[in-house]
Amino acid sequence: MKITIALAQLDIKFGNPDANFSQIEPNVQKAAEQDADMVVFPEMWNTGYDLTRLDEVADVDGERTQKLLASLAKKYQITIHGGSVSTSKNDTFYNTTYIFGPDGKLLTSYDKVHLFGLMHEDEYLAAGCEEDHFQIKGVSAASVICYDIRFPEWLRTLSLDDSRILFVPAEWPTSRIPQWRRLLAARAIENQSFVVAVNRVGSDPDNAFGGHSGIYNPMGDEVLTLDDQPQLKTFTIDTKETDDARGFMPVFEDRRPELYR
Repeated sequence: MKITIALAQLDIKFGNPDANFSQIEPNVQKAAEQDADMVVFPEMWNTGYDLTRLDEVADVDGERTQKLLASLAKKYQITIHGGSVSTSKNDTFYNTTYIFGPDGKLLTSYDKVHLFGLMHEDEYLAAGCEEDHFQIKGVSAASVICYDIRFPEWLRTLSLDDSRILFVPAEWPTSRIPQWRRLLAARAIENQSFVVAVNRVGSDPDNAFGGHSGIYNPMGDEVLTLDDQPQLKTFTIDTKETDDARGFMPVFEDRRPELYR
């Protein structure tokens, strides 16, 4: 199955939801004009890492985000991977993904499982504990968020349900962009899947973010890469490459999970 995916690499305005929400429709419209089947946004695009003010800026129950993404998905007849946003649910804060189909219906949601202590997520956010699976044009896919990619066992768990595409929204700092690219390639190779990763650009009071969003094929080749500027680019993948890779080297069949811990 051929799927055209648009990567929306944003400069997120720190702690300014109104400014950040205003960036979403222009990118969805542009992706639709380029005949994309799907557009993907970065992590925490509504607030950035303004964690100390989550009680003021987080999206309560994700209602604002869901209303916007649902309406835009239906308006432009496109699947929207909403990256992730800061949400407040039952007086607890989360880093949450929402994905909407072209009919405007919610396909899935996901709360980030692994919280990143170096950016103080563990002090302000609660961790999720559920897998995230959905389909795009009949193809099984799954999502993680940023720091999750440092836990290969988690992405393998998701891939065991026959996911062919792994999506990774992120706010990955500039200083660790080389590791970002190597980790994404490794996750693609070991899971024999496409990896679609969207990082932010710009800076906040404590960090600079290096972009380099990209798409990696099941052999780990970087078939699309962006630089460190705000932009939207599209690329068409063919998930037959996943079938070919898994057929040629049946890694999943050769697993010995009884030995793993």
